[in-house]
Amino acid sequence: MRKIVHIDMDAFYASVEQRDDPALRGRPVVVAWRGARSVVCAASYEARRFGIRSAMPALRAERLCPDAVFVAPDFVRYRAASKHVREIFLRHTDLVEPLSLDEAYLDVTTNKLGLDSATAVAQAIRASILDETSLTASAGVAPNKFLAKIASDWRKPDGLFVIRPHDVDAFLQSLPVGRIPGVGKVMEGKLAELGIATVGALREVALAELERRFGRYGLRLHELAHGIDTRAVNPDQPTQSISAEDTFETDLHLEDIAPHIVRLAQKTWAAAAREEHRTGRTVVLKLKTSDFRILTRSHTPPLPPASLDELTSIALTLCERVTLPSRTRYRLVGVGLANFTDADSLLPQPELFD
Repeated sequence: MRKIVHIDMDAFYASVEQRDDPALRGRPVVVAWRGARSVVCAASYEARRFGIRSAMPALRAERLCPDAVFVAPDFVRYRAASKHVREIFLRHTDLVEPLSLDEAYLDVTTNKLGLDSATAVAQAIRASILDETSLTASAGVAPNKFLAKIASDWRKPDGLFVIRPHDVDAFLQSLPVGRIPGVGKVMEGKLAELGIATVGALREVALAELERRFGRYGLRLHELAHGIDTRAVNPDQPTQSISAEDTFETDLHLEDIAPHIVRLAQKTWAAAAREEHRTGRTVVLKLKTSDFRILTRSHTPPLPPASLDELTSIALTLCERVTLPSRTRYRLVGVGLANFTDADSLLPQPELFD
């Protein structure tokens, strides 16, 4: 049985800002660029009391809390703090799977410092983070990744929650199904139509019925409802995709988006160049309409794009596959490379006979 810890930094970007500027402490801080099209990157807990959340339009956040302090994001500082935190993780285990700058899974079934339990490891990590970075982190401890992630959110901020193996069934019984990964508002509504609001109720539904209604995800629902999650902590997750996107100050017609595609292709190509041994094979164009409908178009050429010009050309060509009416306006565009693979696998195979 594994011992998994999930660490989640508390209001990470906002907390870094409050740490570095004492004048911001205790105040509702919103990390976002100002502007009609900006969205919230992070909100301090003081700001969250007003209903402000990440990904919310900045204008709405300002309406909810006119006294909020808006701070432009500084990802250089956030990455530096994240790197320090990750160094603390690695003192305890090499099995660290980062999910983002502010959260990670750790497999501490065995730990480098010989601490007595996974709970002791989580306590030591949180103490080191606070002592060395002046930031707080919440932690969840459980037998698998699914439960550890739920546990880390249970006593936020600056909390620790442990789900021991013999407590799993009792813990899950009354858990709302909306806490299951992948169960969003739509799926939650579908389950509600079946009279299912809790994991305990979900357990009562036969696996065959879940698969009939929800396909392969039905099996996943069945497993998670019973606390089953066999995924290992993977410290060497290879890059699968790289992208850059931008929200326009004013909505644009498709014919006016080309300069933005060119600029974003440059950013994506520069980021992909840092992947020394992996190459993206699929070019992806992402668009969001003024009414928030998201479209993606992709193309996988016989060989991966070999230059910025080729990437840009394919991305621009993908616009021709957008069939919405010409009057449609768009608020966002993104250019990405996906379907990354090892570069060596793309080399021509040697002839059997010379």
